[in-house]
Amino acid sequence: MIIFGTRGYLYQLAVLTLVCAGCGNPAAHTLRKRVTKFTLFFVPLFPVSVTYSTQCTFCAAQHRLPKEQAEQLHAQAQAMAGAQQGSGGRSVPQPQGRNPYQG
Repeated sequence: MIIFGTRGYLYQLAVLTLVCAGCGNPAAHTLRKRVTKFTLFFVPLFPVSVTYSTQCTFCAAQHRLPKEQAEQLHAQAQAMAGAQQGSGGRSVPQPQGRNPYQG
């Protein structure tokens, strides 16, 4: 007896702030990648299909995207995260004087 089938894997690639096509609100959207793989004896062997979508966190509407547009949005999210990380290393000035919590 040979046991075969498919299994889906869902990856969250990024969280973006976009204007939702469903509700019209500027809200966070999760960029997701769904990979369906062929399995043999419950071992995933090769991908059968790959789809990309965004989901609005405000109204939960999902919209499918072509691969090129999803890759472009993912690259933009990584660039934004890199820019935020680079500016996050600044030192914060400490107040001068006696610390009331030290004895």
